Amino acid sequence: MRESFAEIIHEFGDAGMLGQVLSKNRLRVWGFLRHAPICTLTKDLASFCVPNLFDLIATTPTQQPVALTIAGSDSSAGAGIQADLKTFSALGVYGTTAITAIVAEVPGEVSAIQSISSKLLQSHIQSVTKTFPVNHGKTGMLANRENVEVVAEFLAENSGFTLVVDPVFRASAGAELLSADGVATLKESVLPLAALVTPNLFESEILLGTSIKSESDLQAAPRRLYEKYGSSFLVKGGHFQSSSDDLVDYWCINGTEGECRHPRLPVSDTHGTGCTLSAAITAFLAHGLPMDEAIAKGTRFLAASLSSRLEWDTPAGSIAALNHFPNGVDFPDT
Repeated sequence: MRESFAEIIHEFGDAGMLGQVLSKNRLRVWGFLRHAPICTLTKDLASFCVPNLFDLIATTPTQQPVALTIAGSDSSAGAGIQADLKTFSALGVYGTTAITAIVAEVPGEVSAIQSISSKLLQSHIQSVTKTFPVNHGKTGMLANRENVEVVAEFLAENSGFTLVVDPVFRASAGAELLSADGVATLKESVLPLAALVTPNLFESEILLGTSIKSESDLQAAPRRLYEKYGSSFLVKGGHFQSSSDDLVDYWCINGTEGECRHPRLPVSDTHGTGCTLSAAITAFLAHGLPMDEAIAKGTRFLAASLSSRLEWDTPAGSIAALNHFPNGVDFPDT
C-alpha cells in the first residue's frame, strides 16, 4: 500500500523538523503527491497540526553538499549544465555553474555554438568557489584551449578540489565541442589533476591514441589510461558493439580495477547520458561516498533515468529525453 504524506512526516515526530523531512525525503513526498488527491493531502496535513506549512519550512534551514558544474548550456535541457543541475537536485546536492558555451541544440542536431570568454569563465568559477563551500565539481564541454587553461589553473591553485572530468570532444550529433588544441591542453594540464575521468569509447581512443576493437581492449583501457595520465578512469562501454545483453563500464581507481555490469536498455536516444552520469558520480562524491560506490550508484541512477525516459509526439516526429527525477531512487545517505 502506498504510504501517506502523514506517515512520512510523522517519522520525525516533531513539527519543527518538517522542513528537514521535506528536504531529505522529497522523492518519497513527491511520489505521494503525484498520486494523492488534494483532499488526502489536506487531511494528512491537518492531522499533523501544522498551522502554517510555508512559514514552518522557511524557518527550518537545511544544509546540502554543494557542487560546481563547468560546462556548456544546452537549449534542450537534456545535456550540459541543465542536465547536471537536475541531477544534482535529484540527488540532494546544491548545484552551481560556470558556463563555457551556449549551444543551440536538440537531440540529434547542434545548430549553433557560442563560446564564453575565458575571462568570464574564470569569474564564474572564482565567484562561486569564494562564496559557497564547494569542494566537488565536474567539467563537461569546455569548447576551446583558453577555457581548458582556466580549469587547469584553478585545479593547480586548489589541490583539495575533487574534479570529475567528462572529456566532451563532440556531441552525439557529431558536432565538435572541443578544439584540437583544447584536447591537447586537456591531456597535458587537466587530466593529471582530475579525481576521475569518464570517457566514452570514442574519447577513450582519442586519449589512448589507439583503437579499441575488442572486449579485452575495452577492459584494459582504464588501466592503460591510468598509467598514461595518473588519474582514475571510468571507461564507458555504451558505444561498444557487443552481442552481450549486458553493458559493462570498466574502471581503474588509483590502480585498482573493477567494473559496473548492468542490462543494456533498448533505447537509441542517449542525449545527455555522459553528462548525467558524471554529474551523478560528482553528487555522490559530494555526499562523501568513496569513488567505487559513487560510480556504482551513479550508474544505477543513469539506468533509472534512461528506463523512465520522457517521450513526446510532435508534428516532426517523436522526441525523448532523460528523466532526471526517476521514481525509486533513494536519497543518498549522509
